[in-house]
Amino acid sequence: MRIYGEEHPNQQILSRIATNDGHGENSSYFDGWKAYEKDPFHLTDNPTGVIQMGLAENQLSLDLIRDWMKKNPQASICTEEGVSEFKAIANFQDYHGLPAFRKAIAQFMEKVKGGRARFDPDRIVMSGGATGAQETIAFCLADPGEAFLIPTPYYPGFDRDFRWRTGVQLLPIHCHSSNKFKITQAALETAYRKARNSHIRVKGIVVTKPSNPLGTTMDRDTLRTLVSFVNEKRMHLVCDEVFSGTVFDKPSYVSVAEVIQDDPYCDRDLIHIAYSLSKDLGVPGFRVGVIYSYNDAVVSCARKMSSFGLVSSQTQHLLASMLGDEEFTTSFLATSRTRLCGRRRVFTDGLKRVGIHCLDGNAGLFCWMDLRPLLKEATVEAELRLWRVIINDVKLNISPGSSFHCSEPGWFRVCFANMDDTAMKIALRRIESFVYRENDAAVQAKNKRRWDEALRLSLPRRRFEDPTIMTPHLMSPHSPLVQAAT
Repeated sequence: MRIYGEEHPNQQILSRIATNDGHGENSSYFDGWKAYEKDPFHLTDNPTGVIQMGLAENQLSLDLIRDWMKKNPQASICTEEGVSEFKAIANFQDYHGLPAFRKAIAQFMEKVKGGRARFDPDRIVMSGGATGAQETIAFCLADPGEAFLIPTPYYPGFDRDFRWRTGVQLLPIHCHSSNKFKITQAALETAYRKARNSHIRVKGIVVTKPSNPLGTTMDRDTLRTLVSFVNEKRMHLVCDEVFSGTVFDKPSYVSVAEVIQDDPYCDRDLIHIAYSLSKDLGVPGFRVGVIYSYNDAVVSCARKMSSFGLVSSQTQHLLASMLGDEEFTTSFLATSRTRLCGRRRVFTDGLKRVGIHCLDGNAGLFCWMDLRPLLKEATVEAELRLWRVIINDVKLNISPGSSFHCSEPGWFRVCFANMDDTAMKIALRRIESFVYRENDAAVQAKNKRRWDEALRLSLPRRRFEDPTIMTPHLMSPHSPLVQAAT
């Protein structure tokens, strides 16, 4: 006799959220992380382990932050110089956030975006990282079953951030390498029309700029097209600008805030920005996310919802002092951009030496690497087979394009800013050895095909065409060519 609930106990006693796979951890993107966690590279303790190149983390300028903290111990309540503020900071703070913190964040956002847009501290809403910011925005703008359009390829974590707990859908705007994955008016219209034909209500468009995973910035004309499109369709535009401080080369960064300032006809209630200090400052562990909306109702609702993911007052206190230091932030951003540019150049030059190319990029902490020439066939299955070899044999955690919903197999995101120079050199040597091995195998296979073809052509054609000529071991005992015994 089967006990009730024995076969699927979790489905019986837990919620749908607890038992579904909406988090997206079954993706190859997260599988790569798991492979790294099981066998992490360490220069001395595990030199043959997996090198983490799937984590978009900016570790190239953390020394600058450490130096600032050493010179400014009063910024922390955990030091002798700053402990006098302990009681005030440790006590309860409401979900508006410390005024000094919101002011400093607004100033930093202005500087990151080139000083061409202004941000009101009273519209700054705190969140536990960009993940919390995106989910809160989704809760504020859409109901379960409704959808946002999003250009492909896009960050796999959005499937978690926007969808898992909210019940909101993400529908692709298909972009292609033929125009460097640029969003077009035609692609927008096609995605919108397809959703409407499926009776899905579209509540907005989500874009990441600079792009993750492409490492490219969005030009002003494309941004204007998006603003015009959402105004025409009466839907929202959510701009994830968490990488805006990582733009290290031309063209310069254009924020949606800059575009709508110059557009007197834009309905600003439809425009929302998600920001974070995780990428630009390189402090994801601080869990500082920001929602900036031009819609008063969204600001009000998001601020109430921020109770579920506040930034600690200790972190706010420290960052208010750091980001309020104009000399430091100016120097930090300039140095960080220089280092990112140099690291990307070293990495892409190393790839070029073995014939691997990347999409031209000017921002971000990663490259969009083109491994299509290494595919046995242009399919997702072939891409994943190649990815497994790179994970298990080459010992590099890079992320396959299919996990970013890319419609063209063979593209991979590879992060270059989350390791030191030594690890980067080792990673490049592994890639070089792998490519040479693959090329040698391809040459051998090609030579074998040529040899087989030459051998076939060198044999006398009569041998295969004349039915009266057969070798004894090919003759059947029932063949008419077998002579009867006399």
